[in-house]
Amino acid sequence: MAVTVIFAGFTVGGVALCLGPQWVLFWVGAAIIALGLVVAALVHLFADVVVDAPRVLPEVVDYSVFGSRTTKRRGGLPGDKKAVMSDAQR
Repeated sequence: MAVTVIFAGFTVGGVALCLGPQWVLFWVGAAIIALGLVVAALVHLFADVVVDAPRVLPEVVDYSVFGSRTTKRRGGLPGDKKAVMSDAQR
C-alpha cells in the first residue's frame, strides 16, 4: 500500500510538471509522497531487508564439458602474478 501511495504521488507530480508546470499540483504530489513515506515507516516496509557482509567467492576450478578436471584456474595459471579478487577484497 505504501508503494502505491508513493507511486501515486510521483504520478501527480509528474503530470503537474507536464501541464505547465502547475506548482500547486506538484507540491500536492510531493505531499502525497511524504504521506507514503510515513505509511512505509508505519508498516515497517524494509523490515525484511538483511544486510550481510560481502561474500568472498573462492577460486573456481575449470572443469571441462566432458567432466575431466584440469589444472587451469580462473584468472590464469597457478603461480601467475595476477591476483583474482572479489570487489570486496579490493
